[in-house]
Amino acid sequence: MFVSMAPWIEQPGSWPTEGRHILAHHDDDTVIVYQAYRPLTGRYAAEHGFFGEGFSYRRMSWIKPNFLWMMYRSGWGTKEGPEITLALRLRRPFFDSLLSSAVSSTWDRVRFETVSAWSRAVRQSTVRIQWDPDHDPSGARVERRALQLGLRGDALEAFGRREILEVIDISAFVADQRRRMAAEGMAALVMPIERVYLPSDPGIVRQIGLSEIGPSIGAGPRASGSRDQSLSSSQESRHGR
Repeated sequence: MFVSMAPWIEQPGSWPTEGRHILAHHDDDTVIVYQAYRPLTGRYAAEHGFFGEGFSYRRMSWIKPNFLWMMYRSGWGTKEGPEITLALRLRRPFFDSLLSSAVSSTWDRVRFETVSAWSRAVRQSTVRIQWDPDHDPSGARVERRALQLGLRGDALEAFGRREILEVIDISAFVADQRRRMAAEGMAALVMPIERVYLPSDPGIVRQIGLSEIGPSIGAGPRASGSRDQSLSSSQESRHGR
């Protein structure tokens, strides 16, 4: 099982065009984030349901809830190194706890009066937040900002060893979509249904500087049923806990 899908061309109309927003595939209980790794690391995680062989718990590891931003960073799985793309299902309370612990990778003048206060917070925090330009399927920049979270220390240990509900190797799906776009253009792309994600605590919204969304934005296409629809067996992989 992966996630509910819809053509890319149907989705941007329900996304904000600018500002800081978390676009993600999520339901009432869980949220999907993405990472890309070398084959040894990625395949071990997909096989066992947690990160072990080839994964370093001593370095910061970045998770991305936005599928297209992950595709931009990995070159749709063609860059040397991050060939294996993983979709990781997390409980929303854990994801929200990461957001609430996050400190900006650059000086946040609203939250911290001085650079030194911000620097102290960065040293003490185990979660880093960064807002980068989002991109369309071709790799072109858009005005909207995309979120990624850097994890280290206790946050990374919790994420990598205990908090992941499901690890899915979606490399074959990524390659298939890459070929479809090359042959037929961006309109042929099918991707996870993504909607604007809002943390349950309004304080987190203010803390991480999420932008407001208009009343008609963020609904997006939705699949029927309470759980995600399945992909074909060729696009699935074994998953852990």
